[in-house]
Amino acid sequence: MSALDRRFAALSDPTRRAILERLGQGEATVADLSGIAPISQPALSRHLKVLEAAGLIETRIDAQRRPRRLRPEAVAETTQWLAQLQQMAEANFKRLDALLDDISPEPKDQT
Repeated sequence: MSALDRRFAALSDPTRRAILERLGQGEATVADLSGIAPISQPALSRHLKVLEAAGLIETRIDAQRRPRRLRPEAVAETTQWLAQLQQMAEANFKRLDALLDDISPEPKDQT
């Protein structure tokens, strides 16, 4: 599975998206993240492992604490891929608009 596939698989879950939104505000420990969803600490830890395996977050070791943070470069790579997809779709729609303009009948004179 490619890194992009793992990222989109990780993003498919609403709890993981909520975790990412919270980490967008700054580093957080498991205890800090425990209030974002009504799930157990082991379930939250599993979500964090999925996000880390996807490369979207990283763990920093600080004595007894293990704060997590976003990996901006992974988010940027994913966003860049989506932007390229959007550009391709827009180019296709422009070509379709041009084609439809070419084949549209001329409006008849109403006089």
